[in-house]
Amino acid sequence: MGVIETEGLTKRFGQDVLAVNSLDLTVEEGEVFGFLGPNGAGKSTTIDMLLDYVRPTSGTARVLGYDAQEEPTEIHQRIGILPDGYGLYDRLSGRKHVEFMRDSKGVEDDPAEILELVGLDADDADRAVGGYSKGMAQRLVLGMALVGDPDLLILDEPSTGLDPNGAREIRRIVRELAASGTTIFFSSHILGQVEAVCDRVAILNDGQLVAVDTIDGLRDSIGTGSTIELTVDRVPADFETLTIEGVDGITVEDSVVRATCLDPAAKIAVIDRVREAGATVRDIETRESSLEELFTTYTLEEPQEVQA
Repeated sequence: MGVIETEGLTKRFGQDVLAVNSLDLTVEEGEVFGFLGPNGAGKSTTIDMLLDYVRPTSGTARVLGYDAQEEPTEIHQRIGILPDGYGLYDRLSGRKHVEFMRDSKGVEDDPAEILELVGLDADDADRAVGGYSKGMAQRLVLGMALVGDPDLLILDEPSTGLDPNGAREIRRIVRELAASGTTIFFSSHILGQVEAVCDRVAILNDGQLVAVDTIDGLRDSIGTGSTIELTVDRVPADFETLTIEGVDGITVEDSVVRATCLDPAAKIAVIDRVREAGATVRDIETRESSLEELFTTYTLEEPQEVQA
């Protein structure tokens, strides 16, 4: 049984807006699972249905074995949530916010330890949050989500407002939590963050699931391969017109020959053909297709239903 399971999960708003269309999704225990999609794709609506903030039009959702609509209290006791839109009490301190969350869950967590974990020191803890920066507020809400050692952590845009150091800390915390067995559902538009921490990703487009896989699996499924870039002393004549087995395309710009290789062995063939043409290779770089490139490919095409 998955930590999150949806079957035919659908949400309509009125007659014309199909926000989520028959979503079948399974998130396994201990995964860091990325949930991606363009603005308006249905990500937030899906999360709202998992948390029983919004009722589905049809279909089912189960979280930690509980029915999301019939047993929301049991779910909320065992999860932590960092929502995209959150509210804090400006006059209360960061410590008071964590204490409130601790008391509401009936646990014995030390607020100082939690705040230190997310990068807020003792002085920050005792300040009214109305004086916090956006990044500090984001850290506080993450700390509140960690109260009670949740089995599932739902992070909706967790890096919003954070500087690069703060974003790096988020990645560190996510990795440590995953190593301890916490399942993490990670929704973000910052694709580099997702690529750095997620075991699998799902891509939602126009309310419909279009891909679920590891990032390597996504690369393989659409045949993007990898790119090799050769810096040469001179560009071989008519090199762009060559046909090399396992190479999808070749471009030449200034002193750089760039080839997209669907087969790893084709990289050697490209280097050999450049040398055979009388050019000297001065530098070699290889690059896998980024998650951003994969995301663009999946979301610009017509959505096709996939099985999770």
